[in-house]
Amino acid sequence: MTLPRQRAAVAMSTFLVGGGVLHFLIPAFFDAIVPRQLPGTARFWTIASGVAELGVAAAVAAPRTRRLGGLAAAALFVAVLPANITMAVDWSDRSPREQAIAYGRLPLQIPLVLWAMKVRKDAVR
Repeated sequence: MTLPRQRAAVAMSTFLVGGGVLHFLIPAFFDAIVPRQLPGTARFWTIASGVAELGVAAAVAAPRTRRLGGLAAAALFVAVLPANITMAVDWSDRSPREQAIAYGRLPLQIPLVLWAMKVRKDAVR
């Protein structure tokens, strides 16, 4: 694998580790954006999604599981979209800066999914 391709995978893995760790460091933030329609407690979903991010990060980091990890990362980025929508709706009465953050997260899912699929495509079979 070429160095730029490997860097993209390492960067994605690092990004996912950062997000996963944040679920445990500041769980209340994530609890607040869990869609209320989901069964169970918000904390369950916060912890489960943090574990999922860490697991996907490991799969992306390891060359043997990178193709599957890239696909799992794309699915994860799609799966968290409802939380980002919840955040945008719930933050509609906040300051313009906070609204920009909440609404700005929504279109970011597209390049994240594309990045994950590129990591998958570039992985050695």
